[in-house]
Amino acid sequence: MSPALSPLPAARRQRLLAVARPVLVLALATLVAGCSLLGGKRSDPVTIYSPELGARPDPAWPAVAWQLAIARPSAPRLVDSPRIGVRPVPGELQVYKGAVWAQPPTDMLEGSVLRVLEDSGKVPAVGRLATGLRANYRLVMDIRRFEADYAGGSKPSATIEVAAKLMHNTEQRVVASRTFLQVQPAAATDTAAVSAAFGQALAEASRQIAGWTLAEGQVDASRTSPAPP
Repeated sequence: MSPALSPLPAARRQRLLAVARPVLVLALATLVAGCSLLGGKRSDPVTIYSPELGARPDPAWPAVAWQLAIARPSAPRLVDSPRIGVRPVPGELQVYKGAVWAQPPTDMLEGSVLRVLEDSGKVPAVGRLATGLRANYRLVMDIRRFEADYAGGSKPSATIEVAAKLMHNTEQRVVASRTFLQVQPAAATDTAAVSAAFGQALAEASRQIAGWTLAEGQVDASRTSPAPP
């Protein structure tokens, strides 16, 4: 009999998944752009879009003494897809032909929020939950919308909606919750303009989430900290 294999620790499994996910997304994009094995015809070329993460921290944010872990965001399968969604009319969701994201929306949001918090210098330690950081608080996010929406207009707007919860890690309680909605009109109807609008919307949503997290966590920490003798 062959010896039984020990299961990988949870933290290591999460790290492996975090590394493998972007590779799988790029592999999918390559398959979409390549030849069809069944039909033998080459598909239309595919452009991979990667919005710039340009969120800037606010110097007015409070400096905190606690540590923060960011849980991997969740999203419905249709939202967390390499395909770029567009809503031409209410109640109808399509995708842009020949265009994919370099990363799924959950990865983009997680990376953008993490980056702006790190760049702020307002928190002594912040990292992904999968790293095993012994954090005081945990940020949980759910992406509800990540799509271009015409909303009855002639040009689409990059629309990002995120429900966020700040959790106390030790006590497992919700410190604060809020829904963030960011709508950024695109300069034109082409996919490149839409991608640029998504970069602006993602930057502003990330900035708002980061500032809210620091403010709400600081209020809770000051409320629960023991009074000095």
